[in-house]
Amino acid sequence: MVIEVDIYEKIRYLHEQEGYSQRAIAKMVGVSRNTVKKYCDGSQVPWERQGVSGRQPYVVTDEIMNFIKGCLTTDEEEGIKKQTHTAKRVFDLLEEKKDFKGGESTIRRIVATLKEKPGKVYIPLSFDPGEAIQIDWGQATVYLAGKKIVLNLFCMRECYSADIFCMAFYRQNEESFLEAQIFGFDFFKGATKRIIFDNAKVAVKEGFGGHAKLQDRYKAFAAHYAFQCDFCNISAAHEKGLVEGLVGWVRRNIFVPVPRVDTIEELNAEILNRCIKYRKHRISGRDQTVGEMALASQAGMSSIPRYRFNPSKTVTTRVDDYSTVRFDTNNYSVPVEYSGKEVSIKGYGNKVVILYRNTEIDSYTRCYEKGKTKYRLEHYMDLIESRPRSVFNAKPVKQNVSATLLQAGRRLSGPREMVKLLRLCVDHGEAKVIAAISRIGTSELSVEQVRGYLVPVHEPVKIYPKINIQVTQPQFEQYDALLNRRAAL
Repeated sequence: MVIEVDIYEKIRYLHEQEGYSQRAIAKMVGVSRNTVKKYCDGSQVPWERQGVSGRQPYVVTDEIMNFIKGCLTTDEEEGIKKQTHTAKRVFDLLEEKKDFKGGESTIRRIVATLKEKPGKVYIPLSFDPGEAIQIDWGQATVYLAGKKIVLNLFCMRECYSADIFCMAFYRQNEESFLEAQIFGFDFFKGATKRIIFDNAKVAVKEGFGGHAKLQDRYKAFAAHYAFQCDFCNISAAHEKGLVEGLVGWVRRNIFVPVPRVDTIEELNAEILNRCIKYRKHRISGRDQTVGEMALASQAGMSSIPRYRFNPSKTVTTRVDDYSTVRFDTNNYSVPVEYSGKEVSIKGYGNKVVILYRNTEIDSYTRCYEKGKTKYRLEHYMDLIESRPRSVFNAKPVKQNVSATLLQAGRRLSGPREMVKLLRLCVDHGEAKVIAAISRIGTSELSVEQVRGYLVPVHEPVKIYPKINIQVTQPQFEQYDALLNRRAAL
């Protein structure tokens, strides 16, 4: 019987100080004699459990125990994580093959005891300022332009100061991997002596851990920023525990509630602000803030090279007859004057940049779908103006103009007027054009009406009739003297 401390106090006092017998104490306190015998000499206390009785379930014989152990041993030999014997499955097999008459809870306790493993113990680590950075990928869900999408989060953490950098990308490809590290080095204002991360395929050609061989391009990247690669062993997340914790911190603190943004650039700007704000944080057990320790780390880092490494995937191609260029599995339009000319395309993690003779002619958010074509209406306006009958069937128009504007365009007198309306969209923006159309109360519609609401009417210039203007009198004497001199000659 377990008793309260007050009763235990009375039993001990009456036994030690008053000298009463166990029988007398039991009557005085109102408990059994066995309880008094258990606690009177102080060999046991009521606030500590003494364990189980030590009795073994009579139904669990050595044969039953060996069968249970055999099931678990088979699981270890097979090595299939998601196809192992559960306690329920072991109980069912015992009933089926061994005619087991005991309860399922008994088997559950035995299986839990046999499966119990000692907790993992890790060695606390210490890093010098500027010694190492840990990097890793994670994922988070956002609403991008109203669409729910899963983005990839590249996370970096400097090991001494715990300073953080994070950036969102559409894909975990080589371009994103290199670009993110370049921006991270810019944020930390230097590169550390070592970079610690997983055996990512974009960096590792073959092998793993200490035996990993670098991809040629990443080898050049590491040489340029003067750092050594330190790859983790397989299933050894504790070797980069700092950044593992960062991935979870970013999801919980920046992506809750789920962000709603128009562009990925807007999202990355907010993430960068949170990284800067984190520098004011003081980690428990440290005397300085993250930002103060980050300054010490910068002193131990190598400087950023003057030549900025190009992380993009670059190709050279010719603009086709539809004034588009192909990159990966998608097409992007360029102004029609570049049709038939060779251009360079640089594909970054989130962006595609198109250049002609080293001059940027346009850029797009990178598309990772297949077989898509991205048109810009302004690229085709001159061509559409020369061929107005194509306006309602032109793909650049249908892809970039809303159904509301197309419906309004059919109220105009013809295709040429629709082309003029599109020109207003290019110059002023579709939203303003639709707002102007909504202000026109008549069923008939003309471009001049729309233009009247778009182009502001300036106030007439005020005229001042009485103006004092000082006019210098002409000097005719000098002119006459010049004529007389010429006549004398």
